[in-house]
Amino acid sequence: MKIQQIKILQLNWGQLSPIWHPLVIEIETDQKIVGYGEAGVAYSAGVSAVAHLIQELGQRIIGKNPLLINQIWQDFYEHTFWAKGGGTLFYSAISAIDIALWDIKGKTANMPIYQLLGGKITSHIHSYASHIEYGWGPFSRYVKTPHDFYRIAKRAVDDGYQTIKLDPIDQETDNTTLSSRGLLTQEQLNRAYERTAAVRQALGPNKQLILDCHANLRVESAIQLAHRLLPLKIYYFEEPVPTIDPHDYDTIADQTSIPLAVGEHLTIAKSFAPYIRQRNIGIVQPDLGTCGGFSMARQINSLALVNDINLQLHVCGSPIATAAALQFEAAMPNFLIHENHEITLKQAYRETLTKPLIAKNGVYEVSTNAGLGVELSDKARHNSEVIIVK
Repeated sequence: MKIQQIKILQLNWGQLSPIWHPLVIEIETDQKIVGYGEAGVAYSAGVSAVAHLIQELGQRIIGKNPLLINQIWQDFYEHTFWAKGGGTLFYSAISAIDIALWDIKGKTANMPIYQLLGGKITSHIHSYASHIEYGWGPFSRYVKTPHDFYRIAKRAVDDGYQTIKLDPIDQETDNTTLSSRGLLTQEQLNRAYERTAAVRQALGPNKQLILDCHANLRVESAIQLAHRLLPLKIYYFEEPVPTIDPHDYDTIADQTSIPLAVGEHLTIAKSFAPYIRQRNIGIVQPDLGTCGGFSMARQINSLALVNDINLQLHVCGSPIATAAALQFEAAMPNFLIHENHEITLKQAYRETLTKPLIAKNGVYEVSTNAGLGVELSDKARHNSEVIIVK
């Protein structure tokens, strides 16, 4: 079997901002087997750069056997120079290719990917309602008042979710985003508390509440916020500060009992290793679309597993990314919970596959079909900008 061509598709999710146009690939073989992958850059800047990186890396694997995944991965690492620097955009390109190769491997073996990873431990993947500050429904809009936070959180609870995640500081009341400079003012701390307390009220005392600050704080302000919100029983605190220096997390961990989580901004196993070795986190959150795909996620999670650290993949893209995450999580003994972003409620998201991938009462059923178990819809292809690599 040989790789014949690669299609790079920037999905057009019309009603959403251009920054929410996921980057998906199809690797086609001479035996008519097609593998799907996704780069984890559906949001913010960088999607065009990653598309060009996939184009360049893709030229290296045309004519190669897609089942030689380790060989292809090592070629990328050893012979492209920049892979040894661990850059997110570079590894997003590698990730998309790796995920697609695993999809081909599963389809060739007529097995779901979880079977190739050693078999599933669970068929039912519990998820949390992620980022309700953007809303929870078919249209996104920023939520600002405690009343609206309560209302939106209650909607997620009514949908069956036992766990909710929010960023209570991202948006100021005047439609500006939080500046990460310096300490938080008392007004900002009070506003964050009121918003989070409203979500806790909607959840009740026996469900889980996750805090995420998108790495927008400094060490001192992260400690401020952790102390202020501690009475609200936070399940864990995701990326309070940038992950450039692991020692920052040592300092925060020493000052709070709330478990910390990192991974969205990290790539290969070596970038996770200092956090895992120093035990300053309780949860690793690699993104299959940025860390290096299934191949590297296995290495990352092996480190986490032997150090009693939980796994929660970061998932924020198209249903291709969701399908990949579910396959991986089903086979991991330290899997904690799946991230179900509010983007999954949008019509464009649900029209991306031939059969929509939807959680019921906050729970996903893991596909038993070969590979990722999903196929892109004709509508998704038709509405995409396409680059072909031969």
